[in-house]
Amino acid sequence: MAMNVGGKKGGAIADINVTPMADIMIVLLIIFMVITPLLQKGVNVTLPKAANSKEKPDTQNTVVVAVTKDLTLYLGSKPQPGGEAELAPRLREMIDALPDTDKVVYLKADVELPYSDVMRVMEMCRKAGAEEVALIAEKKVQS
Repeated sequence: MAMNVGGKKGGAIADINVTPMADIMIVLLIIFMVITPLLQKGVNVTLPKAANSKEKPDTQNTVVVAVTKDLTLYLGSKPQPGGEAELAPRLREMIDALPDTDKVVYLKADVELPYSDVMRVMEMCRKAGAEEVALIAEKKVQS
């Protein structure tokens, strides 16, 4: 509350000063706008770009396998130091826990990874029980 110091009426002003609140809200908005693109779920992989990519459903029971350019395998966001030998049984457990209609594995492969390595990981996912292997790509910005 502020006091009116000039004029004929001397008393309290009943209006709330919202300027400090607006300033704080603008600063918070800017912070969230800068931070949000930096929050990438999972493993940091440089994805290939595709013009016709669809949004991946972001639910609790999705199985995501990521492969970096140095052939490090991840199940979700957890690295699998044993490679394919360690990943295969865990992947089979996760796929078996999925409903029969949703046995889909989402594969994030680095853009610099050779195609033969991507196919090898896809084959491993199929052997683990995945009915479908979906490749994740970034949406290409059309100019």
